[in-house]
Amino acid sequence: MTLDRIDRKIVGLLRKNARISNKDLAERAGLAPSSCLERVRRLRLRKVLTGFHAEVDPASVGVALQAMVAVRLDRHSRSSVEAFRSRMLAREEVLAVYHVAGANDFLVHLAARDASHLRELAMEAFTESPDVAHIETGLIFDYARSDSLPIYLQDEDV
Repeated sequence: MTLDRIDRKIVGLLRKNARISNKDLAERAGLAPSSCLERVRRLRLRKVLTGFHAEVDPASVGVALQAMVAVRLDRHSRSSVEAFRSRMLAREEVLAVYHVAGANDFLVHLAARDASHLRELAMEAFTESPDVAHIETGLIFDYARSDSLPIYLQDEDV
């Protein structure tokens, strides 16, 4: 799938501010509002745009600690990888699950109320799980998300 210059502009603008009005989005993309709305609709249908969300201050909802848990599974079958991923995503404390290459199989981003909660999570979600061979937990001191996402040139733009 290729994105033209205007589609890439729309995606970049929405990445920076998903709450931008269609009127402002259209103006910044150089389109009529109706054309812009249609392009956004097509980008959603083609699954280029997969969702919109709100950033929430963790402390305001009782999250005092965040951690990244590196997990190594004892088996590497498709079913065990998918089962672990699904089990993690079902937990409310899990913010994100990354299936990675290297010494570990997953990185799991957790939110916890406090150190006791984090310890209990580590025990319950990982240590007591028969498919987990090893975990290593790192505390997150600070987190910032970039507003940018590289949108690489397509063949038509070269």
